[in-house]
Amino acid sequence: MEQVTGRIREFNRYYTQRIGVLTDHYLGQRSLGEARLLYELSRDPDIRSVRIRLGLDSGYLSRLLRALERQDLVKLDRHPDDGRARVAVLTDAGRAAVSDLDTRSDESVTTLIDPLTPDQRQRLADAMDEVQRLLRIAAIQIQPIPAGSAVARSCLHAYAEELSHRFPEGYGPDDLLPASAFALFLVASDGVSPVGCVGIRPLSRDIAEIKHMWVSPSARRLGVGRRLLAALESHAVTLGFTELRLSTHEALPEAIALYQALGFAEIPAYGDDVHGQRFYALPLPR
Repeated sequence: MEQVTGRIREFNRYYTQRIGVLTDHYLGQRSLGEARLLYELSRDPDIRSVRIRLGLDSGYLSRLLRALERQDLVKLDRHPDDGRARVAVLTDAGRAAVSDLDTRSDESVTTLIDPLTPDQRQRLADAMDEVQRLLRIAAIQIQPIPAGSAVARSCLHAYAEELSHRFPEGYGPDDLLPASAFALFLVASDGVSPVGCVGIRPLSRDIAEIKHMWVSPSARRLGVGRRLLAALESHAVTLGFTELRLSTHEALPEAIALYQALGFAEIPAYGDDVHGQRFYALPLPR
């Protein structure tokens, strides 16, 4: 672990120096913090969501916003849909500054990789994709939340929307369990937004059923499904259950493959799930 940590730190030192972020004026007249905040606000003016996305301290973010406001690059106002929240809308000068930053950034990257061959550039881009993928995996956290919360509802609605397109017979919000039916509901988050969920409902004192497992398309192939199920199993044991069951659909081959890989055994049909076509069970350690 120490060797890996040292290599990552060495790369960080080299890369930050190579792209020029150590200078007082990154890509022009502004600090890296101001430049990055301008870019993010051009995509989403909601201050709270930008703070979460960038992982910034509230005090530091306020100082950056005041600096941009003094330069007439942003205008602070109340959120149109939530009077308790604020937005930072780019002014004409702010939009021009973002356009200039985009141009300078493109030119900087072009200069950086110009000496490389086309094959080397592609290898570099592929390696950076892999770095981003692995670091995103490391950032994902799984925690229990109330099944009736806004975050849980957003996950469940996304789940229902996807199944409405994948199931030949269709699927809708009325097919979702009510929040009161869940003994546990877990959500996976990448630090910015939810990227997966799963819940269990009791079938008996000892048996619980896995329901409504969903992974966002943006987070697939990152191991989120495996981590959700591992966390679910651990919580189910703590709650006193000795067996997990589930029903699934032939239209979800990737889910079936995951359940089988994790040791779920196919069992006879049970229950009244109108969408259930394959049924599985997994004994839990006592």
